[in-house]
Amino acid sequence: MKADAIKLDGASAGSVDLDDAIFGLEPRKDILHRVVRWQRNKAQQGTHATLGRSDVSYSTKKIYRQKGTGGARHGSKGAPIFRHGGVYKGPTPRSHAHELTKKFRKLGLRHALSAKQAAGELVIIDVLAIENAKTSTLSKHVSERGWKRALIIDGSEVNADFSRAAQNLANVDVLPCQGANVYDILKSDTLVITKAGIEALEARLK
Repeated sequence: MKADAIKLDGASAGSVDLDDAIFGLEPRKDILHRVVRWQRNKAQQGTHATLGRSDVSYSTKKIYRQKGTGGARHGSKGAPIFRHGGVYKGPTPRSHAHELTKKFRKLGLRHALSAKQAAGELVIIDVLAIENAKTSTLSKHVSERGWKRALIIDGSEVNADFSRAAQNLANVDVLPCQGANVYDILKSDTLVITKAGIEALEARLK
């Protein structure tokens, strides 16, 4: 399919051919859901932990004699039934990551790109280049284009001056092609891809 390209200042920059197998699919929510879950679970730290019976700071001496007290039989004060005792089967540090095949992850990225194209939230620009490499200049261009929560994807390397100018803009994220992922794409309101980024993504997803 054909798509129009623009420059950062809004001027026309010709058109590009988009691969229908990457940008023309019917988006499937179930595929996107599985890939996003895989991403978020992998990113979860899993450092949650509690003190068990052997971890609490108590003496292990028997708290009172076994018989003759008229009460229940108890040993350590660190038993879970006592206040400040150890937690029974509490959470321990672990990884929440689970497996997802590379083929399925690529499929998810194709559907995410197709979803943005179908929703009219995909913008293609010529190159990432701004005069003077100033944050104020980039902020003005972003505002004029009406981009909100924009994710900008470039080729294998991002223009260093552009990346520096975008660092202080809370509503703009810049990634190289290798960093493109389903979660960030779906989270953005506007997906901006350079011509070099289009070529790199099509080569990556073939």
